[in-house]
Amino acid sequence: MFEPPLFREQRPEVMHALMHAHPFATLVSKAGGRLMADHLPLVVHPELSENGVLRGHVAAGNPLAGGGREAREVLAIFQGPQVYVTPSWYPSKAEHGKVVPTWNYAVVHAYGMLRFHADRDWLLAHLTELTARNERDRPEPWAVSDAPEEFVDRQIKGIVGVEIAVETLTGKWKVSQNRDARDREGVEHGLLAEGGEAMSALVRRYGK
Repeated sequence: MFEPPLFREQRPEVMHALMHAHPFATLVSKAGGRLMADHLPLVVHPELSENGVLRGHVAAGNPLAGGGREAREVLAIFQGPQVYVTPSWYPSKAEHGKVVPTWNYAVVHAYGMLRFHADRDWLLAHLTELTARNERDRPEPWAVSDAPEEFVDRQIKGIVGVEIAVETLTGKWKVSQNRDARDREGVEHGLLAEGGEAMSALVRRYGK
């Protein structure tokens, strides 16, 4: 990923927060000389190491879990807020017209070695946490324990756990830092008017 210094984010806690808020990741791996991409939620555990540990699961029949399930290097991509930015939001457009459209986004790349888990207790603990994270704000949260135990056991037999000890984290927050204060303010207001609160907040925060 190309990372101009102006857009580079290096704080693990900031990148972990994005990974937590946007857990549905693209997992890129290589097998048989070919690149593969899987899409799955990954739970970040920042308490387990400086860069964090990612845990998830795939279907047992997924080719990712084939080939003897040997450890392999992978890249997990977490996409945060992203939005098209129109030049019409820039006050400088009316002054000289030397503006073009762009795209604002925040993204994290996590590199590490992928390992697999077939242990029932590991998988049950992972599924319980994954579910709890996504159900906790609902009026009546569903829990894995709500389902019959024998049914859960059958479901667990059809999946394989995946774990990535993250060795390298890279982040890119391209959120109008290259525009002057007036243009950034124009982007903020434009985004708010179109329902882009998350990106508007990032433009404001990173423009200080």
